[in-house]
Amino acid sequence: MTLEVIGAGFGRTGTLSLKFALEKLGFDKCYHMMELSEHPQHADVWAKADAGESIDWDSLFAGYKAAVDWPSCNFWRQQMAHFPEAKVLLSLRDPDGWYESVMNTIYPSTLKAMESDDPTGQAFGKWANAIIWERVFEGRMEDKAHAIEVFNRHNETVKSEVPPERLLVFEAKEGWEPLCAFLGVPVPDEDYPRSNTTEDFKKNRGLPDS
Repeated sequence: MTLEVIGAGFGRTGTLSLKFALEKLGFDKCYHMMELSEHPQHADVWAKADAGESIDWDSLFAGYKAAVDWPSCNFWRQQMAHFPEAKVLLSLRDPDGWYESVMNTIYPSTLKAMESDDPTGQAFGKWANAIIWERVFEGRMEDKAHAIEVFNRHNETVKSEVPPERLLVFEAKEGWEPLCAFLGVPVPDEDYPRSNTTEDFKKNRGLPDS
Protein backbone atom coordinates (compact mmCIF):
# COMPACT_ATOMS: atom_id res chain seq x y z
CA MET A 1 0.00 0.00 0.00
CA THR A 2 1.19 3.50 -0.81
CA LEU A 3 -0.08 6.97 -0.01
CA GLU A 4 -2.42 8.13 -2.79
CA VAL A 5 -3.69 11.40 -1.32
CA ILE A 6 -1.59 14.02 0.48
CA GLY A 7 -3.48 16.57 2.56
CA ALA A 8 -1.64 19.89 2.62
CA GLY A 9 -4.28 21.94 4.44
CA PHE A 10 -3.83 23.09 8.03
CA GLY A 11 -5.93 21.68 10.85
CA ARG A 12 -9.40 23.20 11.33
CA THR A 13 -10.03 23.38 7.59
CA GLY A 14 -12.47 20.48 7.73
CA THR A 15 -9.75 17.86 7.95
CA LEU A 16 -11.63 15.34 10.09
CA SER A 17 -14.64 15.52 7.78
CA LEU A 18 -12.21 15.13 4.89
CA LYS A 19 -10.69 12.06 6.54
CA PHE A 20 -14.12 10.44 6.77
CA ALA A 21 -14.97 11.50 3.22
CA LEU A 22 -11.79 10.01 1.79
CA GLU A 23 -12.34 6.77 3.67
CA LYS A 24 -15.90 6.62 2.32
CA LEU A 25 -14.45 7.02 -1.18
CA GLY A 26 -12.13 4.05 -0.69
CA PHE A 27 -8.97 5.77 0.52
CA ASP A 28 -8.99 3.77 3.71
CA LYS A 29 -7.41 4.42 6.08
CA CYS A 30 -6.75 8.11 6.08
CA TYR A 31 -4.12 9.36 8.55
CA HIS A 32 -5.18 12.23 10.84
CA MET A 33 -3.76 13.51 14.12
CA MET A 34 -6.34 11.39 15.92
CA GLU A 35 -4.35 8.34 14.77
CA LEU A 36 -1.74 9.22 17.39
CA SER A 37 -4.08 7.98 20.09
CA GLU A 38 -3.75 4.52 18.52
CA HIS A 39 -0.08 4.90 17.61
CA PRO A 40 1.58 7.07 20.27
CA GLN A 41 4.98 5.89 19.06
CA HIS A 42 4.41 7.96 15.92
CA ALA A 43 4.95 11.15 17.92
CA ASP A 44 8.67 10.44 18.03
CA VAL A 45 8.74 9.84 14.27
CA TRP A 46 7.04 13.16 13.59
CA ALA A 47 9.41 14.91 15.99
CA LYS A 48 12.35 13.53 14.02
CA ALA A 49 10.81 14.75 10.78
CA ASP A 50 10.28 18.14 12.39
CA ALA A 51 13.96 18.20 13.32
CA GLY A 52 14.89 17.68 9.69
CA GLU A 53 15.83 14.02 9.99
CA SER A 54 14.99 11.51 7.27
CA ILE A 55 12.20 9.16 8.25
CA ASP A 56 10.70 6.02 6.73
CA TRP A 57 7.49 7.34 5.18
CA ASP A 58 6.45 3.89 3.99
CA SER A 59 6.65 2.52 7.51
CA LEU A 60 4.88 5.51 9.07
CA PHE A 61 2.01 5.30 6.58
CA ALA A 62 1.78 1.51 6.45
CA GLY A 63 -1.92 0.66 6.09
CA TYR A 64 -2.90 4.19 4.99
CA LYS A 65 -3.90 5.46 1.56
CA ALA A 66 -4.27 9.13 2.50
CA ALA A 67 -3.12 11.64 5.11
CA VAL A 68 -4.61 14.95 6.26
CA ASP A 69 -4.33 17.41 9.16
CA TRP A 70 -1.38 18.25 11.39
CA PRO A 71 1.34 17.13 11.72
CA SER A 72 1.26 15.49 8.29
CA CYS A 73 0.42 18.69 6.40
CA ASN A 74 3.72 20.23 7.54
CA PHE A 75 5.55 17.71 5.38
CA TRP A 76 3.63 17.82 2.11
CA ARG A 77 6.78 18.51 0.08
CA GLN A 78 8.60 15.46 1.46
CA GLN A 79 5.54 13.30 0.88
CA MET A 80 5.15 14.55 -2.68
CA ALA A 81 8.73 13.58 -3.41
CA HIS A 82 8.40 10.17 -1.79
CA PHE A 83 4.98 9.36 -3.29
CA PRO A 84 5.27 10.83 -6.80
CA GLU A 85 1.93 9.44 -7.97
CA ALA A 86 -0.05 10.85 -5.03
CA LYS A 87 -2.48 13.71 -5.51
CA VAL A 88 -2.52 16.73 -3.21
CA LEU A 89 -5.58 18.17 -1.48
CA LEU A 90 -5.37 21.70 -0.10
CA SER A 91 -8.33 22.06 2.26
CA LEU A 92 -9.26 25.69 2.88
CA ARG A 93 -11.71 27.93 4.68
CA ASP A 94 -11.91 31.68 5.12
CA PRO A 95 -8.94 32.90 7.20
CA ASP A 96 -10.95 34.66 9.90
CA GLY A 97 -13.17 31.64 10.40
CA TRP A 98 -10.13 29.38 10.49
CA TYR A 99 -8.42 31.50 13.14
CA GLU A 100 -11.52 31.70 15.31
CA SER A 101 -11.96 27.93 15.09
CA VAL A 102 -8.33 27.23 16.02
CA MET A 103 -8.44 29.62 18.97
CA ASN A 104 -11.60 27.98 20.28
CA THR A 105 -10.45 24.38 19.86
CA ILE A 106 -7.02 22.91 19.24
CA TYR A 107 -4.92 25.80 20.53
CA PRO A 108 -6.51 26.00 24.01
CA SER A 109 -6.66 22.21 24.07
CA THR A 110 -2.87 22.13 23.66
CA LEU A 111 -2.38 24.65 26.46
CA LYS A 112 -4.68 22.64 28.70
CA ALA A 113 -2.79 19.43 27.95
CA MET A 114 0.55 21.08 28.74
CA GLU A 115 -0.75 21.89 32.21
CA SER A 116 -2.15 18.40 32.80
CA ASP A 117 -1.17 16.35 35.83
CA ASP A 118 -1.21 13.30 33.57
CA PRO A 119 2.32 12.73 32.21
CA THR A 120 1.02 11.29 28.95
CA GLY A 121 -1.31 14.19 28.33
CA GLN A 122 1.35 16.71 29.27
CA ALA A 123 3.87 15.09 26.92
CA PHE A 124 1.37 15.20 24.07
CA GLY A 125 0.63 18.86 24.75
CA LYS A 126 4.32 19.74 24.68
CA TRP A 127 4.76 17.76 21.48
CA ALA A 128 1.84 19.52 19.77
CA ASN A 129 3.07 22.89 20.96
CA ALA A 130 6.55 22.28 19.58
CA ILE A 131 5.54 20.83 16.21
CA ILE A 132 2.64 23.18 15.46
CA TRP A 133 2.42 26.37 17.48
CA GLU A 134 6.15 26.94 17.91
CA ARG A 135 7.37 25.55 14.59
CA VAL A 136 4.67 26.78 12.23
CA PHE A 137 3.56 29.96 13.98
CA GLU A 138 6.77 30.88 15.81
CA GLY A 139 4.98 30.84 19.16
CA ARG A 140 2.81 33.76 18.06
CA MET A 141 -0.55 32.09 17.64
CA GLU A 142 -2.27 34.74 19.75
CA ASP A 143 -1.15 37.39 17.25
CA LYS A 144 -4.08 37.08 14.85
CA ALA A 145 -2.51 39.04 12.01
CA HIS A 146 0.65 36.93 12.16
CA ALA A 147 -1.23 33.62 12.36
CA ILE A 148 -3.43 34.48 9.39
CA GLU A 149 -0.41 35.64 7.41
CA VAL A 150 1.24 32.24 8.05
CA PHE A 151 -1.99 30.48 7.04
CA ASN A 152 -2.30 32.44 3.81
CA ARG A 153 1.39 32.11 2.94
CA HIS A 154 1.26 28.34 3.41
CA ASN A 155 -1.75 28.02 1.14
CA GLU A 156 -0.23 30.19 -1.58
CA THR A 157 3.02 28.22 -1.41
CA VAL A 158 1.18 24.95 -1.94
CA LYS A 159 -0.75 26.42 -4.88
CA SER A 160 2.42 27.73 -6.49
CA GLU A 161 4.58 24.62 -6.02
CA VAL A 162 2.22 21.72 -6.69
CA PRO A 163 1.67 20.98 -10.40
CA PRO A 164 -1.94 21.93 -11.29
CA GLU A 165 -2.80 18.42 -12.47
CA ARG A 166 -1.81 17.06 -9.06
CA LEU A 167 -3.65 19.62 -6.93
CA LEU A 168 -7.22 20.21 -5.76
CA VAL A 169 -7.98 23.32 -3.72
CA PHE A 170 -11.06 22.30 -1.78
CA GLU A 171 -13.55 23.65 0.75
CA ALA A 172 -15.90 21.34 2.60
CA LYS A 173 -18.91 23.45 1.58
CA GLU A 174 -18.29 22.35 -2.03
CA GLY A 175 -19.34 18.81 -1.13
CA TRP A 176 -18.57 15.59 -2.94
CA GLU A 177 -18.52 16.64 -6.60
CA PRO A 178 -15.11 18.36 -7.01
CA LEU A 179 -13.44 15.85 -4.69
CA CYS A 180 -14.82 12.84 -6.53
CA ALA A 181 -14.04 14.32 -9.94
CA PHE A 182 -10.45 14.98 -8.90
CA LEU A 183 -9.98 11.50 -7.49
CA GLY A 184 -11.86 9.74 -10.28
CA VAL A 185 -14.43 8.01 -8.09
CA PRO A 186 -18.26 7.96 -8.03
CA VAL A 187 -20.22 10.44 -5.93
CA PRO A 188 -21.75 8.73 -2.87
CA ASP A 189 -25.50 8.79 -2.35
CA GLU A 190 -25.26 10.54 1.00
CA ASP A 191 -24.37 13.92 2.42
CA TYR A 192 -20.76 14.99 2.70
CA PRO A 193 -19.53 14.38 6.29
CA ARG A 194 -19.70 17.19 8.83
CA SER A 195 -17.59 16.28 11.85
CA ASN A 196 -15.65 17.90 14.67
CA THR A 197 -17.39 21.28 14.72
CA THR A 198 -16.18 23.80 17.28
CA GLU A 199 -19.12 22.89 19.49
CA ASP A 200 -18.33 19.18 19.21
CA PHE A 201 -14.67 19.76 19.97
CA LYS A 202 -15.35 21.86 23.07
CA LYS A 203 -17.81 19.31 24.40
CA ASN A 204 -15.48 16.38 23.80
CA ARG A 205 -12.40 18.10 25.28
CA GLY A 206 -14.09 19.82 28.20
CA LEU A 207 -13.30 23.32 26.98
CA PRO A 208 -15.39 26.34 28.07
CA ASP A 209 -18.06 27.70 25.75
CA SER A 210 -16.41 31.09 25.53
